[in-house]
Amino acid sequence: MRLDPAPLKSDLAAHLALLHEVRRQAHRFDVLHFHTDLLHFPLFEELAPRTVTTLHGCLDMTDLVDAYERWPAYALVSISERQRAFLPQANWAATIAHGLDPAAYPWSPAAEPGYLAFLGRISPEKRPDRAIEIAKAAGIALRIAAKVDPADREYFRREIQPLLNDPLIEFVGEIGEADKSAFLCGARALLFPIDWPEPFGLVMIEAMACGTPVIGWRCGSVPEVVDDGVTGFVVDDMPAAIAATRSVGTLCRRRVRERFEARFTARTMARNYLQLYGQLAGRSCRGRGIEEIA
Repeated sequence: MRLDPAPLKSDLAAHLALLHEVRRQAHRFDVLHFHTDLLHFPLFEELAPRTVTTLHGCLDMTDLVDAYERWPAYALVSISERQRAFLPQANWAATIAHGLDPAAYPWSPAAEPGYLAFLGRISPEKRPDRAIEIAKAAGIALRIAAKVDPADREYFRREIQPLLNDPLIEFVGEIGEADKSAFLCGARALLFPIDWPEPFGLVMIEAMACGTPVIGWRCGSVPEVVDDGVTGFVVDDMPAAIAATRSVGTLCRRRVRERFEARFTARTMARNYLQLYGQLAGRSCRGRGIEEIA
């Protein structure tokens, strides 16, 4: 929907049409798995015991507590333990980290990384200005592959664009999935200098899949995702971040990839959800392969 060129199009209308169709066919399924925050709650109340809802966003909005208390029967999945901090009394069923297909991220231990990388979107909470400051202070080139959503265009024009006039800084713009591996494999490290309670941070495990360590701020899920001193460094301030850019060369890129394969593959994520589905359906799914379920 973000890329749909049609003007004045309502994403709410599309979601309601989706939920109507799910409700119409609900009898066909043992478990209904939602990724629509709490939009479906009033529509599926009588089916709540056989649903699971994965929450993907930050839960720091003040009115969410009352909403989740109003519908306590829905089993919730967090994508990090830190994400739960704003709703500690909610009906949490599990924490299941995101996972990626390793085959989609080819990598080489013989890669010769040079630049620092920033990947994602340009927004105040992602702090691309910090990434630029780190690169300039360290004297290392920075490549910024990031989209600029309409809501952030003024921030980009006012705060970030003036910082790009430096030979060390290259603004690549938004890149597609096919280009991510080459971009990340060529990086000395991914900079993740966030300034908000990040629920997960998919780009961190994308970097790890490419054997690229992460230098991330101690915010939100970062300490849960990054194994400090193994898959990157968790830092608290600019001096530590700048020092980390000089230390990442001591980390083993093969080890970074191995930790990704041990913790953050799509198969691991699927198995964790499969176990939860079995609990919700009141029976064990043991013996049923992931391929069969898919």
